Amino acid sequence: MRNILLAAFIFLAATASQAAGRPYDENADASEDIQAGLSAAATAEVPLIVVFGANWCPDCQVLELSFSSGRSAALIKKNFRVVKVNVGRFDRNVELARSYGIQLKKGIPAVAILSGSGKVLYATIAGELADARGMGDNGIYQFFARVAASGDATHGRR
Repeated sequence: MRNILLAAFIFLAATASQAAGRPYDENADASEDIQAGLSAAATAEVPLIVVFGANWCPDCQVLELSFSSGRSAALIKKNFRVVKVNVGRFDRNVELARSYGIQLKKGIPAVAILSGSGKVLYATIAGELADARGMGDNGIYQFFARVAASGDATHGRR
């Protein structure tokens, strides 16, 4: 029964993601988007979440759904600004991810949380969100609530 519910959730996530457009713009200039995001985050005095992912990735679609309409949506909107960076088939923006301490081979989605000045406050370094489907909306919420509350600049760098 759990597998059926999980499959249904993934299908709905994929459908909602496609209906709303593809969350990872395959033609975007990631560096430019991050700079614009940093400016918005600095103005709002909140950190910026840079999400590295891809449109083909079911876990990325689940994270997107959680950010847009799940339990995490209000938390994310209140405490962060978000920029999504397309990694293609691990052949795009890999060096950019690495510059934030993220090893994409550990899985996607992966995130870097930056201060408004661009300082890395947190980075997923061990694939912490790569099983977003298994985490579910509640697990994703708990993850970002913990990060938002920690304020620990080294938290993601175990």
